[in-house]
Amino acid sequence: MMMNYFSPFVLPFVLGTFVLLGICVFKYIRWYMSFDRVQRSKVKKNILSLKFLPAIWEAILECLFHRKVFRRNLVLGYMHSSIAFGWFLLILVGAIEAEVCIHGSKPFWVAIFYRFFVHEHPTTTSVVFANIMDALLLVVLSGVMLAVIKMVYSKIVGMRRVTKHVLFDRFAKFSLWFIFPLRLLAESYTAAYYGNGGFMTQALGNLFTPIYHEYVEMALWTMYSICLAVFFVSMPFSRYMHIFTEVFLIFFRRMGVTEGDEPTGFTKYELSACSRCGICIDNCPMDKQLGVQGVQSVYLLRDVRYKRGTEEVANQCLMCQRCSSDCPVGLDLMTIRRQVRTKESALDASGNYSYADNIQAFNSVGRVLYFGGCMSHLTPGITESMIKIFEAVDQNYWYMDKNRTICCGRPLLQQGFLKQAKDLRLKNQSMIIKSKAKLLVTSCPICYQSFTKEYNLPIKVMHHTEYIAGLIKSGRLKLRKDDLKVVYHDPCELGRGCGIYEEPREVLKSVSNLVKAKDEKEKSLCCGFNLGSTVLTMEQQTKVRDAAVESLMYKNPDLIATACPMCKKAFNHATTLQVKDIAEIVAENIIDNGQLASLS
Repeated sequence: MMMNYFSPFVLPFVLGTFVLLGICVFKYIRWYMSFDRVQRSKVKKNILSLKFLPAIWEAILECLFHRKVFRRNLVLGYMHSSIAFGWFLLILVGAIEAEVCIHGSKPFWVAIFYRFFVHEHPTTTSVVFANIMDALLLVVLSGVMLAVIKMVYSKIVGMRRVTKHVLFDRFAKFSLWFIFPLRLLAESYTAAYYGNGGFMTQALGNLFTPIYHEYVEMALWTMYSICLAVFFVSMPFSRYMHIFTEVFLIFFRRMGVTEGDEPTGFTKYELSACSRCGICIDNCPMDKQLGVQGVQSVYLLRDVRYKRGTEEVANQCLMCQRCSSDCPVGLDLMTIRRQVRTKESALDASGNYSYADNIQAFNSVGRVLYFGGCMSHLTPGITESMIKIFEAVDQNYWYMDKNRTICCGRPLLQQGFLKQAKDLRLKNQSMIIKSKAKLLVTSCPICYQSFTKEYNLPIKVMHHTEYIAGLIKSGRLKLRKDDLKVVYHDPCELGRGCGIYEEPREVLKSVSNLVKAKDEKEKSLCCGFNLGSTVLTMEQQTKVRDAAVESLMYKNPDLIATACPMCKKAFNHATTLQVKDIAEIVAENIIDNGQLASLS
């Protein structure tokens, strides 16, 4: 009978379970109802599609096994997965054990408190289950032990710092940690009298046998139940809401849902999917190079979620996206930061940028549309080199911003001037479409990311490194190769921002001897002089830049190459080595028709 499986101590657990489910369902439905029209449309379109299959696999890999954390550090990955996957298996195997070993109807809590209600080992099967459950509990306890050690000595899991949590998060954390030692004590104390434990709980129970008392047994099971209830009730309001939320986030992303410049319900999912693991802190230049703490993305998301003051935290960021590449959950950290930076300006964008109305779109049918960008105009060697490359391959082109620089709008967007950035994008987009060009090439990674992600252009957009790589591959551009040792710096916006890593290297390998930097590709260091922060001092920017230069000097190169005018300008003042954009290096190594004839 079901009544045989009831004791008053289960009530905290049962109530906590229903509170947890009720709050989570309420929150998730409310957040989904706050999706915008486009986000909801994508969900409805893809909810029954095959995209669910890879989403399920990704959820298993990331939410249970913590694959991305393992890639960063094996011990840290084990710590996270032993608790997450270990606890999941405790619940799953416990449910299977109850189903196999108990015939007839039974309440759901029996699987959680099985050893209390089933006092004997009636079959060999139950003995096997008892030992499996002990092994799983041991795995979880080892993870908890590592988490405790990490709190006082984070280097054991490969981290320089741990996150500084708010009081409520610490409360939830300690209630989680106590669940498993209390389960061990409760099951062991019951095993002391009934002999129904596994290899670990029975061995510990044998030590308790001389001092066994039923009131102590009941007290331990009650504390275990209360601890579960406390964690369940606090979970939806703490960082541990990520346990469920990350699963939803994975499925939404697979369905094509993305973050926008205006906060929606999807932003709520992203905020609650952050576990505040602190991985984003370690490589943040604000902390690593400048020692500025408390402003990293983990703290921004925490403050936004709890509606704390965020202006200072939001502005103290280089927007270099290193935290985004490190984040094991893959949160859109830069977009959320821009949302917080949103400013209402009294300035009228159309008035401030009215000069754009006087620029007529050139008829570029069959031509490449070239957009140098603001910073490229401040480093004219780049744009001059691109013109030389266009002419070398007989490419017709329209230099869109040759006479009057037209900003792409991203610098305004980065600082939160959303309306002004949108107005500027519409002006540029109108001219680009009217030109009837089929390809837009830009030399600035900031512009490239803006054109590809923030515009709605009907034409292909390429960074000049992609364009040059294509010319070389097709044989249209002939280059000579010298013996210079060249190191390449991956710009933040081009690399981490857009995932372009190989094309610049392919180009450099065709004209030079490419050597490695100490930190490159996703781990490349920011030059410190990007447009993400307007509050850093020159001294702070210089410290960040110098760290990047030091990384580039790892193999004693003869020349530093980059693909960003901002990075070139920053590095020029930091080293006696020549610093050149890839376009400049290529332009200097072009074999013209006369040279080609003499060589043949």
